[in-house]
Amino acid sequence: MGDVFKALADPTRRTILDELTDRDGQTLFELCARLVSIHGLSSSRQAVSQHLDVLESAGLVESRREGRYKFHYINTKPLEPIVERWLRKRGRT
Repeated sequence: MGDVFKALADPTRRTILDELTDRDGQTLFELCARLVSIHGLSSSRQAVSQHLDVLESAGLVESRREGRYKFHYINTKPLEPIVERWLRKRGRT
């Protein structure tokens, strides 16, 4: 769970997750273009790639290669223990 919190601590990584929530299955090029045009973030492709690596290590992003393209998908499974631990308990008390 610590890796998830570390990944979510950075605002750029949260924006990347927001972007994948809006439009799942994007390439690095697409993500970079949308981060600039929609969110005004001018991170380099290398920086975005490093953010994706952190998100992937935490399990929040999964990627799949198709030919020379790598598509990135959001994975919300790692968030479920957080919801169970703190949010769903409130409904049971």
